Amino acid sequence: MKLKSPEPFWLLKDGIKHSYPSLRDHIETEILIIGGGITGSFLAHQMIQDGHKTVLVDRREIGNGSTSATTSMLQYEIDVPLFELSEMIGKDGAEKAYWACYDSIDTLGKIAKKIKSGCGFKKKESLYFAALKKDVPHLEKEFRARKAAKFPVKWLSAEEISKKFKIENTFGGILSQQGGSIDAFCLAHDILHYNHKKGLQVFDKTDIIKFDYKKSGVAATTAFGNKIKAKKVIFCNGFESTEIIKDDFVNLLSTFAIVGEQDEKNHKELNDLLVWNTAEPYIYMRTTDDNRILIGGEDEEFVNAKKRDSLLVDKEQKLVKKLDKYLPKNDFRTDFVWAGTFGETKDGLPYIGEHPDFPSAYFVLGFGGNGITFSVIGMEMASDFLKGKKHELSEYFRFRR
Repeated sequence: MKLKSPEPFWLLKDGIKHSYPSLRDHIETEILIIGGGITGSFLAHQMIQDGHKTVLVDRREIGNGSTSATTSMLQYEIDVPLFELSEMIGKDGAEKAYWACYDSIDTLGKIAKKIKSGCGFKKKESLYFAALKKDVPHLEKEFRARKAAKFPVKWLSAEEISKKFKIENTFGGILSQQGGSIDAFCLAHDILHYNHKKGLQVFDKTDIIKFDYKKSGVAATTAFGNKIKAKKVIFCNGFESTEIIKDDFVNLLSTFAIVGEQDEKNHKELNDLLVWNTAEPYIYMRTTDDNRILIGGEDEEFVNAKKRDSLLVDKEQKLVKKLDKYLPKNDFRTDFVWAGTFGETKDGLPYIGEHPDFPSAYFVLGFGGNGITFSVIGMEMASDFLKGKKHELSEYFRFRR
């Protein structure tokens, strides 16, 4: 499955930070992690921290799947609003999921600091604004739900948004105190490099073509016939998990992003802010740590790479037009345009845990706009699973829920 097109900003900005060999032997381990993106790197970090002998493999170069195509916005807000999620799974579960995402941003920051990552982690506020007048009652309802759950939020009028952030043509919105941004490609590399020095084995360009699942463990076979025996396998391969699991559990889509220069005098008020709106599909904006503006969205309900590539010019023009609408004096010049695959679930929640069809396996599948924060939660949940503990979110994140 082709997960991105053409080369995203992060890959060109960072280059290949660290390279690893492909597997050429038969090996045994306690934990086998499939996927060397941001999710796999967090899981590997936790497994090494917990003292497990761990091997991580990726069919590509490290971080070259969806992680290199992400816009790396760290939000606690789940794709399904809190008040709607409360109606779907109950108030208790919805608030627990939101708070877990909220806390995961701080956990991520601590990990980035501990390993001395150059990923540019930065805490930011988050603005969720109404794109249309008809969206205001819905957004006000969400504001009341967040306020009732004790999240640090404020309601800003269109005038206040214009004055504070110079963002025009809104109809008011929710300003949250919690949010952040990173370079996820860089962080994934830094985490794996840090743990590689602590005993983590990493093999890239190692494609697993066969798994034998038993209650006693898993045997994996590569395209070149090398075998890996493991007590447990943890799948962190995101949307490619749909090649393994045949359940209809995620809807795959294409999303588009552009990043470009702005005049250094322009929009300094955006440097500590994440921006997204209620449009369908919604758009999102942030600045990068090298003073560029990134804007993404214009999602399409298909994942065909050729079709996706053919739309890049059109999508760039549409995103620039939206940028001009909300930031009229932006002096923006496009540097990079790319597209990637992402998935959405019916309730906006990830799938983390065991699947009845796959003994000795765990899945940590983030999906949606919260893939990175869900990965941090997945890291903590997998740690509990392997200790025989039940996590409070297991019921809400399970398969066939």
